Amino acid sequence: MAGPTAGVLTLLELLQSGGVRTMAELSERLGVDPRTVRRYVGHLIDLDVPVESVRGRYGGYRLAAGYRLPPLMLSDDEALAVLLGLAAGRRAGSATGTGTASETAAAKIRRVLPSRIADRLDAVLESLAFTAESGDVPAPQAGVLLTVADAVRHHRPISIKYTSGGGRSSVRTLHPFGLVNHANRWYVTGADPEIGEDRTFRLDRIADARTLTGSFEPPAGFEPARHLLTSMARAPYRHEVTLRIQGTLEQIRKRLPASVAEVRGGADEGWQCVEIRAESLDWLPAVLAALDLPFVIERPDELRDRVIALADRLAASGRKPS
Repeated sequence: MAGPTAGVLTLLELLQSGGVRTMAELSERLGVDPRTVRRYVGHLIDLDVPVESVRGRYGGYRLAAGYRLPPLMLSDDEALAVLLGLAAGRRAGSATGTGTASETAAAKIRRVLPSRIADRLDAVLESLAFTAESGDVPAPQAGVLLTVADAVRHHRPISIKYTSGGGRSSVRTLHPFGLVNHANRWYVTGADPEIGEDRTFRLDRIADARTLTGSFEPPAGFEPARHLLTSMARAPYRHEVTLRIQGTLEQIRKRLPASVAEVRGGADEGWQCVEIRAESLDWLPAVLAALDLPFVIERPDELRDRVIALADRLAASGRKPS
């Protein structure tokens, strides 16, 4: 340790990260004995930093709840990590509101960066390229996201004002089990107590959310992400496709994720039964070809015709010119 001042500042950073830090952990992280740790804590208390002592087997020190330190201090690497994260987030689609919050936060940090760090950041941003198009995904309101997250944590029912994809508005009651971010969209999964069914809602379509009185007990073992992907795969579409594919689940999932297809073991060893619901069949022949696995189309006949047509085109393209 360079000196007492550096030790006190490092202790402050550790406590700022949240939770209770045990004496053993602090001694190890600071490289000093417990007596010195207590002396550093005393220095923070003298500076009016509300450090609390937690007794018990897992006791130690923590900052008082709700306390925030002005100003926020970040190391060079931390500042770069935050700014790069904000840049990537804006590219993929803002997490809240219209993206203004992330832009203003980045601008505030950028203004106080030393020139040598700002130059490093500019070099990264100027040389950075993305393989995917910029995200244009509606983002949820920050207030809605925070309200739903709090209800999930404390098992509280919520009332939401929701607008469906068809433009129909309604007020729903929901027991929220979890939040899921899928393909840059935010979803909440839970149960509708009025109809007794599990439901999934897009957060960007929720105009308002408020916590209701009471509580609920979420089902044991419920996995929000798995439930979302399964419900997407089972959603009603124009075409219902049934296939048998020879291969492992891992091989099939590389091209047909859980949000697209349901996969289960077939009667024949080594073969999997696959069900897909799709609005269009145009994309499926190329995906099946890319699997590079034997497959049998059970339905619909239209898909079988499209696969044969693709095979004929590929065969014609592969022939040597006469």
